[in-house]
Amino acid sequence: MSDAMNELGAYVELKRPDCVLSWEVRHGELNVDVAPASITGLVEFLKADATCRFSSLVDITAVDHPGRDKRFDVVYHFLSMYQNHRIRLRVSVREEEMVPSITAIHPSANWFEREVFDMFGILFSGHPDLRRILTDYGFRGYPLRKDFPTTGYTEVRYDEAQKRVVYEPVSLVQEYRQFDFMSPWEGAEYILPGDEKEAPK
Repeated sequence: MSDAMNELGAYVELKRPDCVLSWEVRHGELNVDVAPASITGLVEFLKADATCRFSSLVDITAVDHPGRDKRFDVVYHFLSMYQNHRIRLRVSVREEEMVPSITAIHPSANWFEREVFDMFGILFSGHPDLRRILTDYGFRGYPLRKDFPTTGYTEVRYDEAQKRVVYEPVSLVQEYRQFDFMSPWEGAEYILPGDEKEAPK
C-alpha cells in the first residue's frame, strides 16, 4: 500500500506541480499540502483523472494553531472507491484569508464548509449559502478555536415566567468544590479501614 501511495503522490505532483506544495505518506494515506488558490483545481483534477478518481468527499474540517502566522489548516479527506485509496489535502490560511469553496465540484461540501465556518470562522469564497449550521442565530464567537472560553459567552434556557427562550451571560450555578480523594464516601461519620486522613475522635 505504501508503494502505491508513493507512486500516487509522485503522479499528482507531476501532473499538477502548480497545486502541490509538498506531500508525504503517513499511516497509509497520502497527505498533500496545497496552496489555497489552487484547491479547487486540484480537487477537480483528483475527481476527474482516471488514475486518481477521488469521487467521494468524506469530510472537511480545520485545525487551529493560534501561535502560527497561518493560523488555520483546512483539511479535506477524499476516498477513491475505484482504487481503494485515501488522500488528505491540507490548506494553511491566515485568520482573515478566504478559502475557495469546492461546492461546485462536490455538492456535499456545502454543509461541511458551513460547519467549518460556524466552528472556526473560516470564510469560503463562492459558497452559495455560507451561514451558521450548528450554533444558534446570534451566537458570538467560534467554539472550536483554541481561544474560545470553555464556558462560552452566553447560556440559553427556557424561562417559564416569560414563556420564551432567554439568553443570559454565563454564570456558574455551583461553586467549584474541593474533592476529597482519600475517602470514597462523603459525609461518613465513621473512619473507614485505610483512611489515614482523619484521626479517630
